[in-house]
Amino acid sequence: MTLAHARRQKLLELLQAEGGLRTAELAQRLGASEATVRRDLAELERQGRLKRVHGGALPLQPGPAVEPPYELKARARVRAKARIALAASRLVRDGATVILDSGTTLLALARILRERRITALALDLKVADALARGRAEVWLVGGRVRNGLFSLVGPWAERGLADVHADAFFMGADAVDGVAVTNATFEEAAVKQAAAAAAAKTYLLADRSKFGRRALARVLPLEALDGVVGERGVEAELPELREKVGFVELV
Repeated sequence: MTLAHARRQKLLELLQAEGGLRTAELAQRLGASEATVRRDLAELERQGRLKRVHGGALPLQPGPAVEPPYELKARARVRAKARIALAASRLVRDGATVILDSGTTLLALARILRERRITALALDLKVADALARGRAEVWLVGGRVRNGLFSLVGPWAERGLADVHADAFFMGADAVDGVAVTNATFEEAAVKQAAAAAAAKTYLLADRSKFGRRALARVLPLEALDGVVGERGVEAELPELREKVGFVELV
């Protein structure tokens, strides 16, 4: 095995374990220059073994779902997230009270909904900031901010949702398989569960990279969802989707 082959194999293992890494961090962990890592990424993408995004890379083949850095999530599958957000926005009527989860797909939805006359509770600082730049009435639950990820977690966040009566909760996920929606951390899973309990309906928003995977913490069984707005091609990876969820829109 050549040094380049061994380094690229280690690179793939790091991506699979971490869920995505920046080029600078890969270079540090591999003991190589950033220029060398960029060449490795280009070659591995050419071989169809990873997905390059601006500033780093994501694994192509899903393993146990972990949470990649926010910057990489924000640059991944941008067009798909925009389509999902637009479709989800049509489920929100004027005057509604909605809860928006954390994550980059929900940030895309917030940017669409901010000019609507709605009341929105945000579980994420970036989502709240996007909403507050428009006409929507915006509320934040309490809790601890996850540094670098901007979501709100912990008992204060859960208690803040206990007195809420919302029309809909738009939820993100780290992973979805044929059984349940799961998340990389128990803290976020608990907040999602509290938000779902506070809403009349719960809709999952997820691009196809989230499907056919399982993360550490169980959030909800598929049967507990009122709908899924996802990306085309999901059904091939998750045949149970239409069987277990009443409303499915793939865009």
